[in-house]
Amino acid sequence: MRQPDTGAARQRIILASGSPRRKELLEKMGLTFEVISPDVDERVHGTPEERVEKLAVRKARAVAEGQGFGLVIAADTLVALGERVLGKPENEAQAHEMLSALSGKAHRVLTGVCILDAADGRCVHFVAKSTVTFEQLTEERIRAYIATGEPMDKAGAYGIQGLGGAFVKKLEGSFENVMGLPVEELRLALDAF
Repeated sequence: MRQPDTGAARQRIILASGSPRRKELLEKMGLTFEVISPDVDERVHGTPEERVEKLAVRKARAVAEGQGFGLVIAADTLVALGERVLGKPENEAQAHEMLSALSGKAHRVLTGVCILDAADGRCVHFVAKSTVTFEQLTEERIRAYIATGEPMDKAGAYGIQGLGGAFVKKLEGSFENVMGLPVEELRLALDAF
């Protein structure tokens, strides 16, 4: 059994994500946990907010199904430029198109989070929102960034915690949310358990 620093009762915690960034953020929270990556259909419909919340719940349920007990934490993050959703780029051309679209504009980073008690099915879920404004990017900067390979596994084709952070002109909201897990909101939700 594990004791999180949130004051919650001793509890097994399962991170339903293969994301190294989410793993890093949970470790920084002082939590001890295990990782089980969910295998779910990620096709969902609705507004960007509805999509991330539905996917977080779907991921948590998929992992909790095979567990007798424990708190399952699942999340899904996307970048929304207006109502257009920018997921992870499939290739360099798509990364270039996304970064060009974000250049000089504000966009929302939305993370749906679900905490599900595998023993009794109790579930808390929410969406955290941050607004990021990019500088105007030159063609040269976009190409150089894509050449690093960093954009290829990131929603919106950038990582704020890495080289992509240099593109950010303004951030409103949680830095950690843009990384993929809103730790302050998560800590409050864990306290509910």
